[in-house]
Amino acid sequence: MVWLVVGFVGQIMFGMRFFVQWIASEKAKKSVIPIAFWYLSICGSLILLVYAVHRRDPVFILGQSTGSFIYLRNLYLIKNEKENEL
Repeated sequence: MVWLVVGFVGQIMFGMRFFVQWIASEKAKKSVIPIAFWYLSICGSLILLVYAVHRRDPVFILGQSTGSFIYLRNLYLIKNEKENEL
């Protein structure tokens, strides 16, 4: 039961990123990807990765670990961009 809750929490967090992106885009009247999108992506992805490892699902593990790398890379690029602006 605990693992089901972990899986659902990860999935909800991962799904919330689309609402964040949609709201930000609607406010800006153009497609926008706010930093919160990437934080929700990494948090949701890591929680789902833990769940996938527990389930021993190699397809799910590969998908979430690959995504986690991409989300971390995007956060790193955003951080570097902000530092270069100073």
